[in-house]
Amino acid sequence: MAAEPLTGDDRSPRPAGSGLARGTDRHPDLDETFAADERFVRLRARGRRSGEWRTVTVGFADGERDDGSIVVAAGAPETAWASNLIADPSLEVTLRGRTFAARAELLDDRDPRRGHAVRDLILRYGTPSEGLGSGPVFVIRPLDPIS
Repeated sequence: MAAEPLTGDDRSPRPAGSGLARGTDRHPDLDETFAADERFVRLRARGRRSGEWRTVTVGFADGERDDGSIVVAAGAPETAWASNLIADPSLEVTLRGRTFAARAELLDDRDPRRGHAVRDLILRYGTPSEGLGSGPVFVIRPLDPIS
């Protein structure tokens, strides 16, 4: 019998491959631990179907410019938080103790920044990051300059 999908606040585990969202969005205790670590960034965006605010904590690499931008990447095309950013690229970011409004730019497969971003994430986080090129990759820029 197939496992039922998670709904609402149901946080019970599901079998591997059953579509559990990647990232920490389904594991609030783990999310809090990572959110407190400056090696990770917390993203808060509108759900593409619900319109409700959704929060996830993910790894990041600093962007190529001195504009405060960062890069993030999803490990699979169907990752929920990435799909939310594709639907609405406006988001709130908490990084290194600061929270600010930002906009996500989806990097096309042909964009050389995509490869650089994935490389930087793998170098920063090690081999667990190797699947990141399989999903969407974003440059996230603050709406106002960060001083």
